[in-house]
Amino acid sequence: MNTDLAKQVKDDIVAQIKNDELVLPTLPEIALKVREVAEDPNATIDDLCSVISRDPALSARIIKVTNSPLLRTSMPVDDLVAAVSRLGIDFTSNLAIGLAMEQMFQATHDMIDHRMRQCWAQAMEVAATAQVLARHFTNLKTDQAMLAGLVHQIGILPILAYAENNASLLADSLSLDKVIDRLHPALGAYILRSWDFPAEIIETAKHYLDRSYQADTPTYTDLIQVATFQSYAGTDHPLAKVDRSQLGSFKRLGLDSDEEVTQLDALSEEMGATQSAISG
Repeated sequence: MNTDLAKQVKDDIVAQIKNDELVLPTLPEIALKVREVAEDPNATIDDLCSVISRDPALSARIIKVTNSPLLRTSMPVDDLVAAVSRLGIDFTSNLAIGLAMEQMFQATHDMIDHRMRQCWAQAMEVAATAQVLARHFTNLKTDQAMLAGLVHQIGILPILAYAENNASLLADSLSLDKVIDRLHPALGAYILRSWDFPAEIIETAKHYLDRSYQADTPTYTDLIQVATFQSYAGTDHPLAKVDRSQLGSFKRLGLDSDEEVTQLDALSEEMGATQSAISG
């Protein structure tokens, strides 16, 4: 790893942020329109369906989620109106906004494209786990937990976009990793703030890797942090070696004992089914 290169890139990106010169990703148009409808107190299910139906792939995925074990519905649905009626406007809008993010995680350069797709796959896994954790261990909203999981690594995108135009960084994956590790949480919070996302979701992007993060009651940040550490369990990743029982997030969710961790492992099938439901 070229330490000087990593520092140079970090300083350059920080300077671009301070000077308002960094090109930030923009929220997909379909997500903007869905949010606009969802925030209208007079909006109806038909209004929301009218927007979502413009994207057939997104419509199909929402129907798929509605028919998945995620919702535990007894009667299957086969059209968008029925699906949105079953999910409700708030759940549907958060799901649609989150899933619309996938189109942002792609690039023309093969290596960067591979990294972006890996990032999205990780986001879906964390989102699925967070949704299950919210249902079983908290009173937090499951749709908010899912959305937080899908966007928690959004800060990686502008760094990878920067790398795509920087031959030295493209050739030094260790330096690129170091820049991503240092910058993406704060940068993610910066992006979500520019998109007017709720404060509790902005917080997840900024603090989900912060082992000293504290709160009085369970938060969405706790869900994303636990889901992230859970995703690395049994691997050689450094986060797999952290004593999870000492993390406040695990304690606040009641997962700091061997018995509760076993219970968490028992939910792996439900987590897998949820991930399958939200994946394309």
